[in-house]
Amino acid sequence: MNYSFELVGISPILSFFSHQHSTPAHRGAEYLGAYRCTLDAFLESVETVPRKRGWNLDAVVDSVVNFWLNNGEQVRHWRQRLEDAGRENVLVARVADVQAMQQEFEALLNRPPQ
Repeated sequence: MNYSFELVGISPILSFFSHQHSTPAHRGAEYLGAYRCTLDAFLESVETVPRKRGWNLDAVVDSVVNFWLNNGEQVRHWRQRLEDAGRENVLVARVADVQAMQQEFEALLNRPPQ
């Protein structure tokens, strides 16, 4: 399985956790929140995801590390946005099974209008 990792935005803590509990989980993605914009913070948050979903922990961790190594400018941008937002916010990231996400998007595109 291939996995992707992406930093997606800043959210107030309560909104993030409320959203996590009120929306059905997508088969292909998990959203993570961290109080700090560090590799260690996201590695800690990603440790529980593979167990819930049957994902390969080593491959998920590799996707997080690769993102961190190859996207330094993006990491610095989100680190600054998180600092600007204040202590009541978290940085949100998405880790996804690429194949499952692709299937979900294809199903959405092929769904007849309602």
